[in-house]
Amino acid sequence: MRRDYTLAGLDITDVLPDPVRQFHRWFDDARTAGLPEPNAMHLATVDAAGKPAGRIVLLKEADETGFVFYTNYESRKGHELAAHPVAALTFFYVELERQIRIEGTVEKVSAEESDAYFAVRPRGSQIGAWVSHQSDAIAGREVLEQRQRELEAQFADQAIPRPPHWGGYRVIPTVIEFWQGRPGRLHDRIQFTKTADNSWQIARLSP
Repeated sequence: MRRDYTLAGLDITDVLPDPVRQFHRWFDDARTAGLPEPNAMHLATVDAAGKPAGRIVLLKEADETGFVFYTNYESRKGHELAAHPVAALTFFYVELERQIRIEGTVEKVSAEESDAYFAVRPRGSQIGAWVSHQSDAIAGREVLEQRQRELEAQFADQAIPRPPHWGGYRVIPTVIEFWQGRPGRLHDRIQFTKTADNSWQIARLSP
């Protein structure tokens, strides 16, 4: 079904000179609008052979140092990021007719940052991080449920430590693009590109 986009326009004069601040402006708009999971983002990675893969993960932090999410380091995406520490993120807010695209290099966050975030996760999620050998084939769900019961007994009445195979990644942006849908598919696209001196070059792109 074809949809025309008519809510708003976007010009270079409309965006803040700092793309991270502009990201927060649009992110706050999404939260204010009551959009479900505004921090859900598509994460694209490539494996050692250059084959791409994508999945939805949740943004947990965004500041001038980058965009942070947490996962199992031994998962498929963990192996792919070890082979090629680059990634692309996409946020799509269909209700606002907006998209944000981010490309950059990837690094692990510090152990201290991962520990701090793990400590405030719900206890069930903490157990889950120990239970799952993410992306591995298993015989059935009962494998997970049995392991969950074992770990709940093991960690009963005590704090659950962060698994060594679980933690955060930071996507350090080199390109950030803001897309606003417009009628006739003549969408507005404003792109920020990081330069050699760490400033941002801004340009309007053709749709």
